Amino acid sequence: MQVKLSSYKDRLERVTDYIYDNLDQDIDLNHLAEVACMSPYHWHRIYHAVYGETIAATVRRLRLARAAADLTNTAKPVKEIAEKAGFKNLQAFSRLFKQTYGLPPATYREKGNHTIFERSLNEEDTSMHDMEIKNFDRQRVAAIPHKGPYINIGQTFDKMFGALGGRPLDWSKTFSVGIYYDDPSSVPAEELRSAAGVIVNADFDMGEDLEETYIEQGRCAVLHYKGPYTDMQKAYNWLFGTWLVGSGEEAGNEPCFEVYLNNAREVSPQELLTDIYLPLK
Repeated sequence: MQVKLSSYKDRLERVTDYIYDNLDQDIDLNHLAEVACMSPYHWHRIYHAVYGETIAATVRRLRLARAAADLTNTAKPVKEIAEKAGFKNLQAFSRLFKQTYGLPPATYREKGNHTIFERSLNEEDTSMHDMEIKNFDRQRVAAIPHKGPYINIGQTFDKMFGALGGRPLDWSKTFSVGIYYDDPSSVPAEELRSAAGVIVNADFDMGEDLEETYIEQGRCAVLHYKGPYTDMQKAYNWLFGTWLVGSGEEAGNEPCFEVYLNNAREVSPQELLTDIYLPLK
């Protein structure tokens, strides 16, 4: 009996939801196979083939990313953050965190990439950041909507990649994109609207699971950002609170969007490259 592609997509989504919803728990790989309704041997191979990493690597990456966000945005003790990430041994957590993010946890909190966006406005600080103004052509996007904290959009990206299935895409000519419709400083986190998508051509078939949307043509300020996604709120604060108010430009009516130039599953968090687009009038 031939299994439909939609069946595998549903199974991938169930496992993705389970992982994100249970990061605080011990995640048993055999139980995930039960969630997927497949044998452990075959399920692990399918997951690895679709996402490019093992389930264990996904869990570790997500827990460390959440730990990095806590170090950046909260005053929680490092020991508490380590325990939340599933580490009873602080030394083991510090060693793996340094291996992944380039600095020990306490040093990352003090001197990580996010700190360069916290400095006060002056000519030297402004020139430290790679900015340009450019015209962006209208782009068709295959997307899945996301509602909730922007930091959790990775879960929807995983579903989007699963929904793409075996559809042919030339990743040397396209990029994944995140579109962010609301201001997180004025809209409750659980109500924030965004979309996880990929730029596609006019012939691409959306099928049943992907929604067609567009990024409109326009003039944009682009911040070329390098570093962990978890630090990007600091970059946005700098972009709006420092660059925009001192630039003489005015923000447009279209939503901000991000173009992801590489993949969190393939490079370290410190090597992630993201173009943050702020539409201008």
